[in-house]
Amino acid sequence: MHGPHDPYVRVRSAREHNLRNVDVDIPRDALTVFTGVSGSGKSSLAFGTIYAEAQRRYFDSVAPYARRLIHQVGAPKVGEITGLPPAVSLEQRRSSPTSRSSVGTVTTLSNSLRMLFSRAGRYPAGAERLDSDAFSPNTAAGACPECHGLGRIHRTGEELLVPDPSLSIREGAIAAWPGAWQGKNLRDVLETIGYDIDRPWRELDSKDRDWILFTDEQPVVTVHPVREAGRIQRPYQGTYMSAQRYVLHTFADSKSPTLRAKAERFLTSAPCPVCGGSRLRPEALAVTFAGRTIAELAALPLTELAGVLDSGPHGETARVLTEDLLARIGTVTELGLGYLSLDRATPTLSSGELQRLRLATQLRSGLFGVVYVLDEPSAGLHPADTEALLVVLDRLKSGGNTVFVVEHHLDVVRHADWIVDVGPRAGEHGGRVLYSGPPQRLAEVAESATRRFLFDAEPAPVRSSREPSGHLALGPVTRHNLRGLTTRLPLGVLTAVTGVSGSGKSTLVGSITGELPGVERLVTVDQRPIGRTPRSNLATYTGLFDVVRRLFTATDEARARGYKAGRFSFNVAGGRCETCQGEGFVSVELLFLPSTYAPCPECRGARYNPETLEVRHGGRNIAEVLDLTVEAAAGVFAGTPAAARSLRALLDVGLGYLRLGQPATELSGGEAQRIKLAAELQRLRRGHTLYVLDEPTTGLHPADVEVLLRQLHGLVDAGHSVVVVEHDMDVVAGADWVVDLGPGGGDEGGRIVAEGTPAEVARAAGSRTAPYLARTLGL
Repeated sequence: MHGPHDPYVRVRSAREHNLRNVDVDIPRDALTVFTGVSGSGKSSLAFGTIYAEAQRRYFDSVAPYARRLIHQVGAPKVGEITGLPPAVSLEQRRSSPTSRSSVGTVTTLSNSLRMLFSRAGRYPAGAERLDSDAFSPNTAAGACPECHGLGRIHRTGEELLVPDPSLSIREGAIAAWPGAWQGKNLRDVLETIGYDIDRPWRELDSKDRDWILFTDEQPVVTVHPVREAGRIQRPYQGTYMSAQRYVLHTFADSKSPTLRAKAERFLTSAPCPVCGGSRLRPEALAVTFAGRTIAELAALPLTELAGVLDSGPHGETARVLTEDLLARIGTVTELGLGYLSLDRATPTLSSGELQRLRLATQLRSGLFGVVYVLDEPSAGLHPADTEALLVVLDRLKSGGNTVFVVEHHLDVVRHADWIVDVGPRAGEHGGRVLYSGPPQRLAEVAESATRRFLFDAEPAPVRSSREPSGHLALGPVTRHNLRGLTTRLPLGVLTAVTGVSGSGKSTLVGSITGELPGVERLVTVDQRPIGRTPRSNLATYTGLFDVVRRLFTATDEARARGYKAGRFSFNVAGGRCETCQGEGFVSVELLFLPSTYAPCPECRGARYNPETLEVRHGGRNIAEVLDLTVEAAAGVFAGTPAAARSLRALLDVGLGYLRLGQPATELSGGEAQRIKLAAELQRLRRGHTLYVLDEPTTGLHPADVEVLLRQLHGLVDAGHSVVVVEHDMDVVAGADWVVDLGPGGGDEGGRIVAEGTPAEVARAAGSRTAPYLARTLGL
């Protein structure tokens, strides 16, 4: 029995996911890094067990209502954990981007700036003092009434909505309307009202055209559909919606990115004429501090904002508020983010920038005695930025906290006080703690995949670069911090685009489109999720599930029962469990906390009803097949070519440890990206393809990076071109051509500092990448 001041967090008998009755002791008040190949079980230990148990204890200490939710969500599978303080988690998952979320809202700096204007701003003579809410474009009190606080207004016109006036409405003249049944319904309603939908658009009366496109009226009429052979169609009540109303409604409210993108094609966007793009009411814009409005200050880079605040009025209220603001801004600039402005929208930030903003917020919170559990904080960071990150981790620790980090970056691993190495491999071949102790002693653990890279690393061999088969002209690109940038990317080779965070890498690569001369076929593989609910998974995304369902439909048992392929889909009523509607999980709403998912109480996560589970193929039911890892499934379906090809592609990108039915909500950005790459690799390719990948090594152990690199070089050897945005110097060293952007981030970046072979860029003066690349190449 350990005392109340036990200096260790002691985990006993952890069995979450693939963990095998793990016992481990981890010191408190230290920086501990959890290492191991992807899928080895390190996240299951750090997040799925330690953080989940801390969260459960927190819930257990509050109201009975919350305790009831614990039983729904489920406790982690662990014998016991002692010495565990309260925990704070900082995971990689991006929240859904919204145009109202910004650097200011993520860091809460906007709140402090609004308070400064409310309490210490300079008001016009006779104006009454405004509440801080009146300085926010996200509240009714502050938002410009014309643009509702968005800063831009979206309009449409006849030439956008009807691109071809020679067509009739029945022929699809109103291009902005939806397709399929919904579009037919709108045409039928128009015809019922009395409009001629068979005359060419240009021959209709201008008054009628105006009403059809722009009316705000929504008349309801009884539609009698034209009878089609073999179909009984009854009359129904149809509501009319004008083309403008439909487009604006879809753009503002649709949750589907595809529908929003389609609606946007029929809109023009311009700065709001009332607020000039500042998003605020005139009363708020009349208040100034240091001679500037709040909108002007929010648009400044944080380093400049700090200078303005420092020179502002110095009454007692202003002094207290500006001191707090300057201290908070200092934390963000310390992490290398001084080039960002408060009004910079969150969706335009990289995941690395977003993670560091959250870290900066935690640093200022001043919590003491807690466990911080961080998920790859170095993801998306240039080696130069990683040094700033290490300073922050040390500050969290010196503040009296325990820091647990799941990490692959070797510089972070070397900086640790303690290492917990999980492995030896992924999935069922992992789940054991191979070593727990100071970093130096890991050198003695032969089984560890991390040991080789930490202690036996040799300089990357200097490769002879491939000869390009042609060139792709890019630019001039003017977007974000790129100002008329032009370059030529070689084709038929592997090109790495490097530079510090915010230097413009993703912006440059984002300018590559399928319309550019020299691009026959473009495949962009990003880190966006393959789905946002547990309904989307590995098997459905790659098309493997269709093959599996056909195999089950062909069994004698399914034939005898008359089951079709739909019976084995968890998205269709009939075969699925109706309690969870085939998700395997039910969403649990947590009042003041984000909702979470818990296993379905009826099917216990199997997704199907008992009758469907009675059908077996090769001794397994459909739920058991979905529970197979990719590696195990490759053996089971070796005799089915269509399935074997999908599984081989997934194995080739190092995803053998994932389960076929693993929900998309459990996948990291790096895993989602490699699933997309595997889905692409399984296709039989003809002709030249240009592959563009944004940081494909995110979330990868160095051993997995080697596997991925073999695939990328294989694509180039097969005659294709590959462009990667990358911070991993092993990948950059193995490229044929390097484009280095910088020298800094934001306004200090956006220029090409060096381009050439890796060896040439490693010797470039003024490049922040050069010294790290030279070290990797042993130059």
